[in-house]
Amino acid sequence: MKKLIAFPLVTSLLGIAAAVHAGVVDTAAMLAVENDGSEWLSYDRTWSQQRFSPLQQITTENVDQLGLAWSIDLDNTRGLEATPLYHEGVLYTSLSWSRVLAVDAETGNILWSYDPGVDKSGARHACCDAVNRGVALWKGKVYVGTLDGRLVALDAKTGEPVWTQQTTDPSKPYTITGAPRVLNDMVLIGNGGAEYGVRGYFSAYDAATGEMRWRFYTVPSDPAEGPQATPALEEALKTWSDKTRWDLGGGGTSWDSMAYDPKLNLLYVGTGNGSPWNREIRSPGGGDNLYLSSILALRPETGELVWYYQSTPGESWDYTATQQLTLAELEIDGKPRQVIMQAPKNGFFYVLDRATGELLSAEKFGKVTWAEKIDMATGRPVEVPGSRYESGEPVTIWPSPLGAHNWHSMSYSPLTGLVYIPYQEMPATYANEGGDFVVHNGFNTGAGLENRELPREYATGALIAWDPVKQAPAWRVERPNHWNGGTLVTAGNLVFQGTSAGQLEAYSADMGAPLWHFPTQTGVIAAPMTYQHNGEQYIALMAGWGGSGGLFGGDAVQAAGARNVSRMMVFKLGGKAQLSAPPAAAPLPDRVPQPVVAAASDIDAGSDLYASYCMICHGVGTVGNGILPDLRYSSDAIRDAWEAIVLHGAFQNKGMASFADSLSAEQAQQIKLYIMQREYESWMSAKQTEAE
Repeated sequence: MKKLIAFPLVTSLLGIAAAVHAGVVDTAAMLAVENDGSEWLSYDRTWSQQRFSPLQQITTENVDQLGLAWSIDLDNTRGLEATPLYHEGVLYTSLSWSRVLAVDAETGNILWSYDPGVDKSGARHACCDAVNRGVALWKGKVYVGTLDGRLVALDAKTGEPVWTQQTTDPSKPYTITGAPRVLNDMVLIGNGGAEYGVRGYFSAYDAATGEMRWRFYTVPSDPAEGPQATPALEEALKTWSDKTRWDLGGGGTSWDSMAYDPKLNLLYVGTGNGSPWNREIRSPGGGDNLYLSSILALRPETGELVWYYQSTPGESWDYTATQQLTLAELEIDGKPRQVIMQAPKNGFFYVLDRATGELLSAEKFGKVTWAEKIDMATGRPVEVPGSRYESGEPVTIWPSPLGAHNWHSMSYSPLTGLVYIPYQEMPATYANEGGDFVVHNGFNTGAGLENRELPREYATGALIAWDPVKQAPAWRVERPNHWNGGTLVTAGNLVFQGTSAGQLEAYSADMGAPLWHFPTQTGVIAAPMTYQHNGEQYIALMAGWGGSGGLFGGDAVQAAGARNVSRMMVFKLGGKAQLSAPPAAAPLPDRVPQPVVAAASDIDAGSDLYASYCMICHGVGTVGNGILPDLRYSSDAIRDAWEAIVLHGAFQNKGMASFADSLSAEQAQQIKLYIMQREYESWMSAKQTEAE
């Protein structure tokens, strides 16, 4: 079964009141789901964020019989990162631009849809695509965070808005892409925007009324404005220099992971990178800059800080600690320990006591060159000299800002004791912009990334089964490309992962033996989930290429031929449905590129401007990414309307904002010249390859 859905603000497609039977999702339900795998009630299934399902109808013995039960073709051209939730026969999920769907989990019939009407020109301040990682459920409501900073509560039966809160200052470049979490009748939401100069925080709202309960700022305010709001911020202030550029925001945005231990009554939140990345600019003279790149443990009733652990002190590389926080019980040195685990961007796998924050172990799970090791006596990294790129010379470092592990969900099986990590390996070349740093209305990293090309051999990936006790890999599946999807592990001894090459695959969880695959016709970045309905186990997946790695990736993401074909896919044993043929790719313009007649200085200026304003969405080196149009092959009509598009917002409704506040007509023309030169170079390279 295949369906195509478009989105008015609220669409009731089946008369819905009688069609959706959303019961009570509350504390009791969340505790019960730890052992009952029939429902998937939160982004990572449970508060412990293990992404492990106890369902075992689908096993290593019969997974080869898995087939498509139904699919929905979606009116969606940007990345799909959401994990659907399942409750009482209904799947709830989100698409790009913060849209929400409720779907009959057995048939694929769409019950309702909701579009918050996000101003798409705001995508200019979304570092990592106009994506959304999912929704939350609680007591008859569905909650979604919108790209423009709102938190919206919807009636789970109808999709009608119940209340809306603007959680951010709309005048500042905040965004929300993460899924809300709910506990103890509170909805928790963070935000992003550190690359554009904001101060990070996360907030708790009353689930019934939308009233804000508390807010925790992750970095201090300017001390010139008065005392800090909390003792935790007073302590943090001591780790920032007297010369701190408070006007640059500080960063520390909490844009993804949150976990909860109901026995300890502790909420765990991961925090993000500095604003700008380069500490030499942000906090001249040094300092750890708390609470950047940290795991925070708080009292959920008040937001009071109980303990913290900072994985990357003085963060300077975009090494966020917002990646998944997983709670588990491990036997360490012969004794059971209640732990919290994380594999953040910086490339070290951390195991901590989750009651106290004591570091128990930390080892590299991939290629890491910025630090030698973690000193267990201090809990701090032993940095490699020169890795902070203080000098004027560029320094190549692993991992890149995309991280050894990004937002793509990992999973943990208490049966195998292994963590399944979507690993990626690629470097970046950083350069200190300290002396020449100028704030502009684009990326403000201060790191002068020198990567203007990303060749296919530049980046690889792997599915790593990591033993958190031994701190070593148990098995590994190599991937020719990075930016592969999140993982799901089940009691059927199965690990599922989608790939950037357009496959959904299943492996044995204990040994890593390949057992099944299904061609998705698009690169997959989201993680699959599983549920049980009417006695049958299903696997569900949001498939649609995109996200920051897809947009930025250039030639490195072209090797798989990935492009966006957005679908919701649901599988079961014996499924016989078929995907429709993917839409044909847009034809290239019928022209022979000519050498660009322009001063070399103009083309060089265009290259620099493209890197500052365009590259994050349109790809390194102008190489198309399978999501947005490849600018090298823009039609003649587009090039004739270049100034109207770039400066006057002719395509704002498609997410292409006006840059009139940042670029002059001459600079817009220089960017066009650079893109035309890149088209000519690509054409010449192709001709040379044909000749060889």
